[in-house]
Amino acid sequence: MKTRVIQGEPGPPEPPEDPPATAPRPARHLAARMGRWSAAHWKTATFGWLVIIAVVFYVGNQMGTQTIDEATSGPGESGQVDKILDAGFKQPAAETVLVQSASGLTVADPGFRVAVDEAIASLEASPDVQNIESPLDPAFADQVSEDGSSVLIDFEIRGDPDDAGDLVDPIVAGIDGVQASHPDLYIGEIGDASAEKAVDGAVGDDLKKAGILSVPITLIILLIALGSLVAAGIPLLIGLTAVLGALGLTAVASQFMAVSEYASAVVLLVGLAVGVDYVMFYLRRFREERAAGRGDTAALEAAAATSGRSVLISGLTVMVAMAGMFFTGDETFASFGLATILVVAVAVLGSLTVLPALLSRLGGRVDAGRVPFTRRRREAREGRFWGAVVDRVLRHPVVSIVLAGGLLIALALPALQMRTAEAGVESLPDSIQVIDTYNRVQAAFPGTETPAIVVVEAADVRSVEVQSAIGELQAQAVATGQMHEPIDVDINDEGTIASVAIPIDGNGTDEASKAALDTLRDEVVPATVGALPDAETGVTGQTAQSEDFGEQMRSALPLVFGFVLLFAFLLMLFAFRSIVIAVKAIVLNLLSVGAAYGILVLVFQNGWGLSLLGVDSTDGIDPIIPILLFVILFGLSMDYHVFILSRIRELHDRGHSNDEAIRRGITSTAGVVTAAAFVMVGVFAVFATLQFLFFKQFGVGLAAAVLIDATIIRGVLLPATMTLLGERNWYLPRWLRWLPRPPAELPEPATAARGLS
Repeated sequence: MKTRVIQGEPGPPEPPEDPPATAPRPARHLAARMGRWSAAHWKTATFGWLVIIAVVFYVGNQMGTQTIDEATSGPGESGQVDKILDAGFKQPAAETVLVQSASGLTVADPGFRVAVDEAIASLEASPDVQNIESPLDPAFADQVSEDGSSVLIDFEIRGDPDDAGDLVDPIVAGIDGVQASHPDLYIGEIGDASAEKAVDGAVGDDLKKAGILSVPITLIILLIALGSLVAAGIPLLIGLTAVLGALGLTAVASQFMAVSEYASAVVLLVGLAVGVDYVMFYLRRFREERAAGRGDTAALEAAAATSGRSVLISGLTVMVAMAGMFFTGDETFASFGLATILVVAVAVLGSLTVLPALLSRLGGRVDAGRVPFTRRRREAREGRFWGAVVDRVLRHPVVSIVLAGGLLIALALPALQMRTAEAGVESLPDSIQVIDTYNRVQAAFPGTETPAIVVVEAADVRSVEVQSAIGELQAQAVATGQMHEPIDVDINDEGTIASVAIPIDGNGTDEASKAALDTLRDEVVPATVGALPDAETGVTGQTAQSEDFGEQMRSALPLVFGFVLLFAFLLMLFAFRSIVIAVKAIVLNLLSVGAAYGILVLVFQNGWGLSLLGVDSTDGIDPIIPILLFVILFGLSMDYHVFILSRIRELHDRGHSNDEAIRRGITSTAGVVTAAAFVMVGVFAVFATLQFLFFKQFGVGLAAAVLIDATIIRGVLLPATMTLLGERNWYLPRWLRWLPRPPAELPEPATAARGLS
């Protein structure tokens, strides 16, 4: 048996079943045609892409992104009440200044009272402040804490509350000046306008940090994986341009459908991940074909016909998964779905046009700029590590399935105890001053900053009957022991809407707050204002909004999961003409998602390693996370599945035995899959280091799932199940044999570099 030798390195014997190479017939599917056109018109494809991305990003930036109005987008009872308030009760933005002593001073001490007077004087000096309520006035004695060490100065910002954020900075600066004059006291401002301004700024800083860190991390991994500056720069270029283009398109689309403030974070995460993945898959095949002896044109043709088709199938699968978010009935999820579909579509388009254009121009120079201390990358080489792993898996498939499957099931079991809870304000970092102020106010005046708001809408809420019912509401609420004073009652100018703010137990999202909400909704309101004839009543506020949103998500889960699973199954069935492959793809992906859920519960509910993330405790998993992780992870995991299965199917169709096709398909792609997974894990891990709990949960869940998917799922369970099933992997019932066959692929490439380890 003959052995080939390249550069002095002996290779193993060639498989006897290899068919002889024949003249390739150009593939005619869409990805191949796009690749050929781009190669023939490389200037148009490359520079046209850059111009289009620049124009789209500029136009989107100029138009600005229209974000969802939280006041009118909520579901359930709280959502309906919020709409009533928004339509007929435009109150000025309410703000509060806290003056607090930790050294034993009380409001009775002259030094304390001087600080209060100076804070009030600062507020009075602002033309944008009105209705100041001084705690030194006996009429507002409930704004003094029981021990007298803390007082609240309530006031309003003039004008439309939607514009308050633009006016609050000078007011906060004035209060900061009073704080500087009284270092022995704590003096800080909190309110809707100041909190929103500070939190939005912190979110922007977090996203900026994620962007700054993600790029160098991605570049370092690409340099190590690909071994050259040019090869590493191409995936990063297309990934970043895909993100920029999608951000521009999202801004344009937001003029017609408002998007979440977190949409840009999702675009960055998904766009950089899939953009780099797709380019690496395509580039790997191009370099492999060149290493195997093909010329540049033939290598590009082969890459377009194989990896290009895989990119197209994978992209469609990801977009279908993301479309599942439209079935939640929630504006935030719909905006996530829109943003991710846009970024994946742009990434696929760039991979199928700009990439072949660049490769046609660069040819062998794609390996230029070799990175020191990295081995020259020959993509046809089998990875030693994964070769050893797959060999053992193929020899012991049952043991491999039991061990790997058992591990994933064990990781997934904690997900059965998943508890969703919208993160309260107290979960935000104290490094944001308004959050520190909020936490201090909550400690001194429990429930004041997170009240339940009972709304009464009637023809005349000032009537004796309505006022009597509101008085009874207040009395019964306090009598429960779960609700407290001070209770604020506000009436709109028309006298048609009354808003009753009732402080409740807990921090707004914990079990104590939920219990108080249930008591208010089920007992107190029905027995008082709820019994008024011809009046509409309801409860809103942070706790009510969180509960109603969680209930909507629980109701939407079956529909979203069903849609994603059904269409992912159909796409895999059409792509590979096998019911077994389609079913197995669904099962394996569900295992990785379930394990990711379990890890989230272990970390963010059971507290395993939580302190390492800079978090003390949480009430549960953000209600957005389970659905968002499911659709994103299900889509992204299909990248690897489609890529590996396409290679296995290609080798099988060329006459290789089942086990040989599995072994070579996995080991020949293991390097690029591992590198692509490390890019994703690196980018997602950055989000786990950010300040906000939502980002931390999002990053941990994504990073864990991708790591599990690229190792245990693709390296162990996939080959083990395929070798057990044998030829049954490709089973297709007679009644489905009308499905179109995949386009004929290129023949086996020259085997000069195949099989090297």
